[in-house]
Amino acid sequence: MLTGSELVQAYVEKQFLRFTTITRDEMGRYSFTNDLGHMKNLYRDAIFRQLRCLGASLDWSRECYAMDEKRSLAVTEAFVRLHKDGVIYRHLRLVNWDCLLQTAISDIEVEHIEIKERTPLRVPGYEKPVEFGVLTSFAYPLEEGLGEIIVATTRVETMLGDTAIAVHPDDSRYSHVHGKFAIHPFNGRKLPIVCDAVLVDMNFGTGAVKITPAHDPNDYEVGKRLNLEIINIFTDGGKINSNGGPEFTGMPRFEARVAVTEALKKKGLFKGDQNNEMRLGICSRTRDVVEPLLKPQWYVNCKSMAEQALDAVTDGASPKIEIIPKQYVAEWKRWFENIPDWCISRQIGWGHRVPAWYAVLKDERKELGAYNDHWVVGRNKAEATEEANKIFSGKEFDLHKDPDVLDTWFSSGLFPLSVLGWPNDTKDLRAFYSTSVLETGPDILFLWVARMVMLGMKLGGDVPFRKVYLHPMICDARGREMSKLLGNAIDPLEVINGIELKGLHKKLDDESSLDKNELEIAKEDYVKDFPDGIPECGADALRFALVSYTAQSDKIKLDIQKVVEYRQWCNKLWDAIRFSMTKLGEDYIPPEEIIPATLPFSCKWILSVLNKAISKTIVSLDSYEFSDAATAVYSWWQFQLCDVFMEVIKPYFTGNDPAYASERKHAQDTLWLCLDNGLRLLHPFMPFVTEELWQRLPSKKDSVRKESIVISEYPSTVESWNIDAVELEMDLIQFVVKSLRSLRAQLGPNEKCERLAAFVVCLTSDAWNTIKKHELEVSTLATLSSLHVLSKKDDVPVGCILDTLNESESVSVFLKLKGVVNVEAEFEKLNKKMDILI
Repeated sequence: MLTGSELVQAYVEKQFLRFTTITRDEMGRYSFTNDLGHMKNLYRDAIFRQLRCLGASLDWSRECYAMDEKRSLAVTEAFVRLHKDGVIYRHLRLVNWDCLLQTAISDIEVEHIEIKERTPLRVPGYEKPVEFGVLTSFAYPLEEGLGEIIVATTRVETMLGDTAIAVHPDDSRYSHVHGKFAIHPFNGRKLPIVCDAVLVDMNFGTGAVKITPAHDPNDYEVGKRLNLEIINIFTDGGKINSNGGPEFTGMPRFEARVAVTEALKKKGLFKGDQNNEMRLGICSRTRDVVEPLLKPQWYVNCKSMAEQALDAVTDGASPKIEIIPKQYVAEWKRWFENIPDWCISRQIGWGHRVPAWYAVLKDERKELGAYNDHWVVGRNKAEATEEANKIFSGKEFDLHKDPDVLDTWFSSGLFPLSVLGWPNDTKDLRAFYSTSVLETGPDILFLWVARMVMLGMKLGGDVPFRKVYLHPMICDARGREMSKLLGNAIDPLEVINGIELKGLHKKLDDESSLDKNELEIAKEDYVKDFPDGIPECGADALRFALVSYTAQSDKIKLDIQKVVEYRQWCNKLWDAIRFSMTKLGEDYIPPEEIIPATLPFSCKWILSVLNKAISKTIVSLDSYEFSDAATAVYSWWQFQLCDVFMEVIKPYFTGNDPAYASERKHAQDTLWLCLDNGLRLLHPFMPFVTEELWQRLPSKKDSVRKESIVISEYPSTVESWNIDAVELEMDLIQFVVKSLRSLRAQLGPNEKCERLAAFVVCLTSDAWNTIKKHELEVSTLATLSSLHVLSKKDDVPVGCILDTLNESESVSVFLKLKGVVNVEAEFEKLNKKMDILI
């Protein structure tokens, strides 16, 4: 069982703040992680209930937890080995900082929103929406009375940390200020006017760019090139610190944005604002706006591992991993060709502690991390002490363990190895690594799958799996991924068992971590999506609906009505079995063998199309086309077994006519064979109803049937069942029946329900022979009083309505009416149809 540390902590912290005023810092690490552990146990139980109710067939004895002792041992070992190899290192650089969680996050955990113009967005922790997509222009006064220089920014609050203004060295407009200084209006700091041809585009805006090295990646690079001062103005919680000046200290960053703008206006330095297209970085976990902050962190150098992982998928001659659907291979290639180093340290309480210690030497600065070369790595403190003694030989020191934890995806990336006992050389590791298939969502293709491949190949010597199947993500009606942090998540048990609207609202009140405004929005969405609540649908219907959705794109907009339709189809299966049991009778015993050549026409046909359904289902499952497999099974059950075969054999059982004794016995045997194969074919999609119905089927004489359908053999094709000629004949029969039903649908309400006489005019002798031979099947399926098969030379009686001649089928059909035929109306209908055909 894997955990998303940042997601878990974000959810729990929001709950704490909603129901109490205690923060994680006030609780202390021990109490906070204990509460998180309790939350983990609650959700573990809930997840297991969901899996069991959904019918997951798992080896429950192999349950493990990503933060248990064995997994912790693997994480520590991996960190130590990679650090020793130089793959893991510590470095000071700008990181993506989540102010809500107060932790660094990796580049891949940042989502970018495209903003076209001035746009108000809700940001966690702020009551009012925050405006983005606004370019604010303001002036810095220049020293020596040289006037002013105008700059523009989308983050005006960061001007509190500006340490320079850059211009292009070839821009003649600013040649007179090269080497001069601007004066910061709020603190009097002198900002040098520097030249930088890399960053500045003299043709964009005013050609002058404010430089904030501590809070912008591009500015940071300028700061390093030109040795500029780096001033951080934010606390870890996203408030202005003392470096921002007493006027703004303590303000949340986006409130400071408004305050700085107003202060600039008062000083006459505000030059206006305008719409600005931009990309806004958002934490994928908390939805907080990411802030670039300068922090020392632990990193993984991904270069060599990325090359291996890329080749494992894209090596045209012999790829080691197949990604399904194939469209993601291009994304895999793009990501690995541009992969940055991976920031793996997190400043949260929940997760594996970094196995590193900081050595504080006597008479040196005591701040943790003040000297980057004072870090030592070890499997435990004794090993770290031994390493420190080598580095600081003869010196006194104290070791302090790094308070940071590792990115959840670092420990999760080791899961294919650690779950099998690595780093120990276990029997399971030798037997099962590499595994066969990983099934997951595309949202964590790079967060998790890519990391498993990199770490698996580096530490395990081979890829962790041979195939990766990426299923679509289940979204709400608005296309948003379901998340507790958004309040739009639907528990599968609520679909299985049903829930009233007030129950959905109560669950939000009791369990969500949403603030007041978010809670009201989530409740309104529930009212729109489920005005009458969610009806009880059952696990089988939910499973079948989700599998049917897999033909869509990478997102599924869940439609509960679709699930309801499959619940109703489950009722249809029950009706089919009830009907069949009445035809089989209590004393029926299935035969040991069925010889297709001896069967009636309809029995030959249903076995032939069953064979094709089995073949299509197996091929689709083998190629991970699950929607096609579900469609093949459904179509055979609904449109061939129930709609045709079960109807067409009814005359054999009417009144126990001795003339149909042989057909009746063959129909019973074929019906049993279809039900046995059909239920086993359907079982992976609908395990519960098929188990129940399969247990009700009679067993062969002296045979020992498997205890459960789940351990019975899956159907396979039988060569002798394939009879293409029979299927062609049935195609013609069904065309005739469809035409007759279409004619019946045009009749008045009284005549629609009556059995009427019909005439079929055949243009070829083959068509005539087929229809003549199967008059019973046509009459039964079309509910006729009589059927007359005519050649093209024969006259059709008056008083009939005609369906359009289909030359490819070589037949036309007529339905005899009991009342008066409106000849003019019939001619008009025929002329309209002829116009369409022409």
